[in-house]
Amino acid sequence: MTKLNAKIPEGLLAEKWTKHKASVKLVSPANKKKLDIIVVGAGAAGASAAASLGELGYNVKVFVFHDSPRRAHSIASQGGINATKNYKNDADSDYRLFYDMIKGGDFRAREANVYRAAEISNNIIDQYVAQGVPFAREYSGYLANRSFGGVQVSRTFYAQGQTGQQCTLAAYQAMSRQIKAGKIKLFSRRDVLDLVVIEGKARGIITRNLLTGEIERHSAHAIVFATGGYGTIYYLSTLAINSNGSAALAAYKKGALIANPSMAQIHPTSIPVLNEYQSKLTLMSESLRNDGRVWVPKKKDEKRPPNEVPEEDRDYYLERKYPAFGNLVPRDVASRAAKERCDAGYGVGKTGLAVYLDFRDAIQNQGKETIVGKYGTLFDLYRKVTGINPYEEPMRIYPASHYTMGGLWVDFNLMTTIPGLYAIGEANFSDHGANRLGASSLMQCAGDGYFILPVTIGDYLADEIMTPTISTDTPEFEQAEKEVLEKLKKLLSINGSQTVKSFHKKLGNILWTYSGMQRNEEGLKKALEMIKELNDEFWKDLKIPGGLYELNQEFEKAKRVADFFDLAQLIILDALNRKESCGAHFREEFQTKEGEPKRDDENYSYVASWEYVDENTPPKLHKEQLTFEFVKVTQRSYK
Repeated sequence: MTKLNAKIPEGLLAEKWTKHKASVKLVSPANKKKLDIIVVGAGAAGASAAASLGELGYNVKVFVFHDSPRRAHSIASQGGINATKNYKNDADSDYRLFYDMIKGGDFRAREANVYRAAEISNNIIDQYVAQGVPFAREYSGYLANRSFGGVQVSRTFYAQGQTGQQCTLAAYQAMSRQIKAGKIKLFSRRDVLDLVVIEGKARGIITRNLLTGEIERHSAHAIVFATGGYGTIYYLSTLAINSNGSAALAAYKKGALIANPSMAQIHPTSIPVLNEYQSKLTLMSESLRNDGRVWVPKKKDEKRPPNEVPEEDRDYYLERKYPAFGNLVPRDVASRAAKERCDAGYGVGKTGLAVYLDFRDAIQNQGKETIVGKYGTLFDLYRKVTGINPYEEPMRIYPASHYTMGGLWVDFNLMTTIPGLYAIGEANFSDHGANRLGASSLMQCAGDGYFILPVTIGDYLADEIMTPTISTDTPEFEQAEKEVLEKLKKLLSINGSQTVKSFHKKLGNILWTYSGMQRNEEGLKKALEMIKELNDEFWKDLKIPGGLYELNQEFEKAKRVADFFDLAQLIILDALNRKESCGAHFREEFQTKEGEPKRDDENYSYVASWEYVDENTPPKLHKEQLTFEFVKVTQRSYK
């Protein structure tokens, strides 16, 4: 089998998707009724895909580990969603959004996929408006726009500071309509433990009922993973605590390749760590950098409160270093700049690991009411978490683990290397390269679910219309369930003395220290050994109270952390392999004199895709070479 056939259509960039849609095989309405599709995850990607597939007439089964899809982590996408409406008349276009994404990803993404994402962005906004998303509007009635990091136009549509929540609720509403119509069956509180492959095709999943512990089998003609990212592997992250990479890892061990796993984005605008007992961090939207100015004192160990530090004693370092973009440089650039200032001794707060995000000037110039209208929910959230009133005192922020650009490798149709298994949204690698451009995550998730997958999945299912309903009483389902039970029982049998949380915390600390904002070969090799030692300790001294066939949240966590150990080693191997700096992957050995990332396009202009071999053999690397026909690859600069 050819591992990496991206199936990118021929022709001009702006015509690829249009021509591809016209050439894919179709499934008639009558035949759609014969076909079953499983969708795992119901956030912005999963819910939109399920609703669209149900509307088309397929029989859809949706699995979520929440009590309701409304709790999907997509609700936390605060700042907005990109589209090229050009309402501001600032020369925006599909090409400019495409180029900003390619450049923002440091030229480590496919041209065709990224252009398609930009091309359908306006459709996404129209879809959400039709579904009732309350986007902010100008006095004229036009939808309002604001700018985001890494761009010089205003193309980000927003619903104050809760855009993700409103978009997710819209998709959930559309999905609920199909549930009522009988085209979607929702399975809540289910954890996907394994993927079932029959004769080389994805045909089902093994799940655990999180309320009863019962192990279940479910089959379909095609499977869609919309399971989000794995940034929680760092323990402290901006993601929901239950976000994980277990479904992706299960697919990986059944033959799906994982691409660019070390590309983990660090978000510069998180509320800093407040104490050692925290289990997650709180994100402050990148949109705040539209009006907030980032600074640190010019003097080390500054003792004065921020409001007493005069203008001449403030270092607005992003404006100083990157005058063309200022506070709206991309996330990886802003994160490294904050770390550099704090490491040099200019950080603020008790730990010194924070910088100020100050709205004094914006409030003076625009009025408090205007700022409340733009960011009120975010300011309220900050005040609840920290006890500090950001209208009166600057916010304190510091970088934290956020979005993962790495994920399951997919082709232009969003299919993995396992026929019949698709990955959409953050679960795949395809659109963001080495660094995600802000406000493009909701855009990609909704685009994949509403406008791409419903077209491309038919190309596969057109050949499945004579395949009867897949039986779950096959040797493959038997074997998958047997292997799952063996692993679960092995976890329970350890009966050691340490909690799951303690292991997760240690693992996250290793990754943050040696494979976080900065990496080097010595540290990565050290991290690999430390992870292997900690993994051995995990399997010898883990303590899980309770049993298998009951509600047992510690057991749920244990399974995910066990998978995190495998994924962590893959992250380190990928980071070691890529001997260059690009986007969020910053190798200290490869930087310019100014401290900016130094790419090696001659040797590393490829998608690093890893194939699982077995437990005792290192994964095999496959390279998808990236070619750039329509953009000129340059050294990324925001100065």
